[in-house]
Amino acid sequence: MMKTRITMRLLALTAVLGLAACGEQPQDMTGGGVKQDSAPYQGVGSSQYAQTGWKAGDKGSWEQQLKSRAQYGQNDYTRMGAKP
Repeated sequence: MMKTRITMRLLALTAVLGLAACGEQPQDMTGGGVKQDSAPYQGVGSSQYAQTGWKAGDKGSWEQQLKSRAQYGQNDYTRMGAKP
């Protein structure tokens, strides 16, 4: 009798916890209070971290800076002088 009561309580607790996990609210971007960012190439104004040659608001210049950073700064083959 005691084992049955403990088993039933554990089963009920498991069911309650399982159903509580199903009650999560959706997290979409259309909710109130969410500020949408501007385009990435707009920049943040004058910054000490801005790459020289990049002009804020110029999408072409921004894309060129990303290409050169990917090619020369993050490509291990070109950094080490190895041939792929």
